[in-house]
Amino acid sequence: MGLTHLRVASVVALLALLPLSLAGCGFGGDDEARAPATGAQRAPAEEAAAKSRERVQAYLDAMAAKDTDAGRSQLCAPMQKPFDAAATGPNGDFADHFTVPQATITDVRSSPHGQEVSTAVTVTVGSRKATRPLLFTVTRGGADWCISAEVPGGNTPEPAITP
Repeated sequence: MGLTHLRVASVVALLALLPLSLAGCGFGGDDEARAPATGAQRAPAEEAAAKSRERVQAYLDAMAAKDTDAGRSQLCAPMQKPFDAAATGPNGDFADHFTVPQATITDVRSSPHGQEVSTAVTVTVGSRKATRPLLFTVTRGGADWCISAEVPGGNTPEPAITP
């Protein structure tokens, strides 16, 4: 009779521990953790995209207005000194010999280095006109966002996702 009680106790213990072990394997666990991001979960990504877009748009507006102070204020601190030396030079974004009649943001996406903001900048010099892609990297610097890099090129816009 002692052996029967031992078997029953073993089965009861096994049944009691089974849900815990299955939860550890992903069965019967919290399905919300695997659900698509909604509301507050998406907020940080949406905020990053919106802030990055704002920073780059402010920089593009400053470039079109030839307002170097406004352009510099969009940059992260390490970029400000090189900006001062190059911004109004012959190939600088704020050079006097060209105008920027149009500059548009074509894509915003996350990358390992921050938010990548692709743009198409149209520049005119005399009667010549050219549109060139520029890729800005925007990162969070403390409590605020700033442009940490600018290079020629950009990303192809991602197709819009409709629900």
